[in-house]
Amino acid sequence: MGKVIKGQRRGKGSIFRAHTIGRVAPAKFRNLDFAEREGYLRGVIKEIVHDPGRGAPLAKVVFKDPYHYGHRTEYFVAAEGMYTGQYVFVGRKAALSIGNVLPLSSIPDGTVVCNVEGKVNDKGQFARTSGTSAVVIGHSEEGDKVRIRLPSGDRKTVPSDCRAMVGIVAGGGRIDKPIMKAGVQYHKYR
Repeated sequence: MGKVIKGQRRGKGSIFRAHTIGRVAPAKFRNLDFAEREGYLRGVIKEIVHDPGRGAPLAKVVFKDPYHYGHRTEYFVAAEGMYTGQYVFVGRKAALSIGNVLPLSSIPDGTVVCNVEGKVNDKGQFARTSGTSAVVIGHSEEGDKVRIRLPSGDRKTVPSDCRAMVGIVAGGGRIDKPIMKAGVQYHKYR
């Protein structure tokens, strides 16, 4: 009785991919532009939405376009304490408060952050699942690198221009409820 390897499971013929139909949107930061690098932008949270197949809720944030007439809608991973109608500030000169997005160079040591970028303008890579967070643990002498502690306990060094959202990801306590039966697990990702 050996292990059924992945190739054998794929070859069986069922759908061997995530059920992504019905998802709301990819959770990403804004594209990094001049307005965000040099100052800040203000957005407003229109609604907090559930995304099927994702434990954390998403925040639908609407920004005025700084270059053209109109608005731009972004979907951020919601932080604990965000609410509809809240103003969210993104940029280097934004205040240090829950839900705001700042570069790591502007965030002091010991701050709890989430949705941290790994490379500049990759729009968020680390600490994105519900109830998780990373901690800023140090800045380099030159000021070009920042050390963070990830939810796994690993320490990682990232460029100081990478952005992060202040706070803990919403939806914590999701795994406290027992699954109880296989059918619940089956329908969870439908």
